[in-house]
Amino acid sequence: MKLLIIEDNEDLLQNIRTYLKREGYICEYARDYKQAFDKVMSYTYDVVLIDIMIPGGSGLQVLRELKSVNPQTGTIIISAKNALDEKVKGLELGADDYITKPFQLPELHARIKAVNRRNQRDGREIINVNEIAINTDTMEVTVNDTPVDLTPKEYDLILYFASNKNHVLSKQTIAEHLWGDYVDHLTNLDFVYQHIKNLRKKLEQAGARNYIESVYGIGYKFKVTNHA
Repeated sequence: MKLLIIEDNEDLLQNIRTYLKREGYICEYARDYKQAFDKVMSYTYDVVLIDIMIPGGSGLQVLRELKSVNPQTGTIIISAKNALDEKVKGLELGADDYITKPFQLPELHARIKAVNRRNQRDGREIINVNEIAINTDTMEVTVNDTPVDLTPKEYDLILYFASNKNHVLSKQTIAEHLWGDYVDHLTNLDFVYQHIKNLRKKLEQAGARNYIESVYGIGYKFKVTNHA
């Protein structure tokens, strides 16, 4: 899962990043309005954490801009104890949840998982693609009830494919989902092919059909038809 953390308090930002990266998330960050605006207009995220008070502008304006281009993105407002009006405005603008400072990181993590399930998975913890089952809470994948041992990147990839089944995804889009804006520093996207090759092999060895199709010159499609 790819997150964007918009927070100007350096200690809090680093604490959140360290904790969530340890939980297996890709964590990008922005410390002010301009950085945040550039990020949400250039990249897509599963969940964005937005501090209301940021240098150079308002987190609420970032939220407004984000929802105008990617309304499906999960959003959580980070607010001070006395910021009731801002919380209400944020929820009216489409924020999915809010958390008040100070907070415990496990609580923030739980809220992130809940928002992601609710917004992008229709509230489901289990995503079924015929014989494949993806548990978005435990991050486990099974084929006909047989566990499949995937790396974190392979799990992110199968979840991304399952959430965008029958859509053509470019190599660039897949790379950005797996690595965030770090992909801008890469000289090529060969690693995308390698991750897909490994994922396809593991799924087929567990008894799954080959759903991942190459689309020449563009990328890949997770082609799914229902089977009785």
